[in-house]
Order: sequence, then structure tokens, then C-alpha cells
Amino acid sequence: MNQHPVAVIGAGPFGLSTAAHLRARGIPVRVFGEPMVSWRDHMPAGMLLKSTPAASSIDAPQRGHTLADYCDAVGAPRLVLDEDIIPVGTFIAYGEWFQQRLVPELERVRVVSVDRRHKGTSGGGRSGPGGDGGFELKLDSGELFTARAVVVATGLSGLAHLPQELAGAVPDGPSPTGPVSHSSQHHDLSRFTGRELIVVGAGQSALETAALAAEAGARVRVVSRGSGRVAFGAPPWKQPGLRPKSPFGNAWSLWALSYYPHPYRYLPDQARHYLVRRVLGPLGAWWLRDRFEGKVRVSEVERIVRAEGAGTVGSSSSGSGAGPESGRAVLTVRELDGRTRELSADHVIAATGYRVDTAAMDFLGPELRTELAVSRGTPRLGAGYVSSIPGLYFTGLPAAASYGPVMRFVCGTEFASPRLAGHLAAAHG
Repeated sequence: MNQHPVAVIGAGPFGLSTAAHLRARGIPVRVFGEPMVSWRDHMPAGMLLKSTPAASSIDAPQRGHTLADYCDAVGAPRLVLDEDIIPVGTFIAYGEWFQQRLVPELERVRVVSVDRRHKGTSGGGRSGPGGDGGFELKLDSGELFTARAVVVATGLSGLAHLPQELAGAVPDGPSPTGPVSHSSQHHDLSRFTGRELIVVGAGQSALETAALAAEAGARVRVVSRGSGRVAFGAPPWKQPGLRPKSPFGNAWSLWALSYYPHPYRYLPDQARHYLVRRVLGPLGAWWLRDRFEGKVRVSEVERIVRAEGAGTVGSSSSGSGAGPESGRAVLTVRELDGRTRELSADHVIAATGYRVDTAAMDFLGPELRTELAVSRGTPRLGAGYVSSIPGLYFTGLPAAASYGPVMRFVCGTEFASPRLAGHLAAAHG
């Protein structure tokens, strides 16, 4: 098996960082995907990163590949201070620069399927569970090849989450031209100029989407549910003193989760999943407050009861009547005082985040998905980010339930990539 390469699926920060570490160890690697595609195609134009420069460098096996190094290389102002704000275009260009320097053999093709290839069989033959012949991958080019190990680093791809109460309005799934969409489906928010828009959510994605749409000329209302109140973080100069510094702020808990994720996977399931949801949860960036307050209406509700709608973005709306027959989307909400009311708009954007579900990773063959040990849909990972199936690794967001909230952020590559590469080299080198 040593003659076969390792396959890395995904070319975002975690995939590129992992591939760079494997290449530095002399391990043959094939990396698949479009570089930084989620950032380029599924983030709104004009977006600014919430994370600080310290939390936004992709880890490399050698010096000279940080965000600041990129700025120096292209003659751009250095982004190094906590108050320095990173445009998404700059971050995408940094990721592409990192890829060109450290992962130049990137293959811009899609992996269609991954199946176990059992030892002693040829092609896609099966010899039952427990085979140790590596993995057989099929590409959308039609190529079939064998990999000794597979690293899944697909980022946010296919993981957009739409709550059930909103899904009822879109039985065929969220769509930018339907009554309800997901925030990941919008790159250009100028399409909502002059229109009424509801954004559901209270996190950075919801608040920045709302602010950008309002700046583009939309009339915007944010609907935050349950305990998700609209709030903004403190600027760097107001961070509490006498506490350890982390990429996310000054706090003992953030410091421990950032630099010591090792013990996290030993916590009980309920605690791990709770912390992934709540730590660094819904909160707008400090620099967004002035762009949001006074420009966007806010409705804090107990819950959304249901959504209805039959119109499309760009359809005519006279404003008379609030039902879906008028071509508008309607949310029925239960307010904090227990009363229900309807809120209507031309369109609803669900900025409701992402949810890991290995069942939705349809490129993994049925046998792998059946055998894979999971906890609430997320893979259970051991030391070195290996799953219950030897040779199958997960990094980035799918690893957050095992290694903590830091895996939701680019700075998580500093912990994950060298450890994953080291484990893989020892087990399959």
C-alpha cells in the first residue's frame, strides 16, 4: 500500500494545510477540489472576516506562509493587529497563494465516490468487512484509483442547515429564487435592492448579511429566535485584562479550547456537542455594530412556528395581503409574550449555520457510511483525527464534535494538520 498516494478531498484551509504537511513528510498526496471555493462562491461580496489576523493564518510545515507573509509578498498593508479587519477577497487570495506555493499539484476535479478496496481483490470487488486494501476513489473525470488513506476536508460543502419550521415553505430545498434561501446561496446581495428581506439568525452571518443587504438598498428585518439575542462583541482594546489571550479573545476557557483540544474528545457526548454549539456562539463582530444598529430592524421572538411562501425574488408584489398568494414569504412567529403574529417580506434568508451529517456526505460509499461510528451525525474521531475506519480521517468542521470549537476556525489548522499528518505517516507511511 505504500506505493499508493493519500487522497485529500477538499482545497479549503484545512485541506490545503493537511496536504502541505503530508507533502513535507515526503508522503505522496493527491488533492482534489477548487481552491477556497466555499469562501469564493458562498460568502457575500463585501464580507469582512470576524476572526482576527492571529486566527486567520493557514498552518504550514515551514515558516513564511502566514497571512502577514502573504501581505508582504504582494505589497499589501500587513494584517497583524487584533483591530485589523480582513476583507474576504484578501483571505481568498491568501489561500490561493498558499496553494500555489505549497500544494501546486492540486487537481481541480470532484471526487464522486470513496469505497473500501479490500486486500486481495481487484477493481471495486468486495471481500467483506475488515478489508485492508485501502480505498478506491472515482473522480468526475472517470478515473479510478487506489489511495492508502483518505482525508475528508470538505469544509462547509453540503452542510447548510435549514430548520424544520422554515423547510416547510420549500419542500424542494432552499433556493435564491424561492421564498426561502440559505445565506450560503448568496454572493451578490444587490439583487434585494428596493425589496423587503427577512434574515433569520443572530450570529455574524445573519447580522453581516443583513447589514450588507441594507447597504445595498434593501429593507431588512432580522428575526432572532429563542436565546439567540442580537449582540456584538467587545473591541480588542476593551478585552478583559489579567486573562490569557487566545485568537478569539481573553478568557481561560477560550485559551484552553484553542491550545489544548487534546482532552476534549474524552468529554461526555452531551457536553461536547453543547460546547461546540455554545462556545463562540451567535455574536456579531465589534466593528459591525455601527453598520447594523439603526439600519436594520430586529424582532426577537420565542420561536418561528412556520414559514409559507410561493413567490420568487423579483416577482411583483403590491403589498396588499400578507399570504403566500400575494407572492410574499410569511413567517408565523411566537413572540416573547406568547402571542403569535405574522411577518412578511419578499424573501427570507436563513442564516442558520451548518450541521455536520455524515449521512449527507454522499461521496462516501454506503459501506463506509454504515460502518462509520458517529455521534449525532458527526464522526467519532480518535487520536490523529482518524475515524473508526482505519485510514479514513476527518478534519475541519466535521472534527469539531471530537476536538472542540477551534475546529470551526482557520486557526484550528495549527493543531489539526501536524497531528493528522503525523498519525497518518506512522500508520500508513
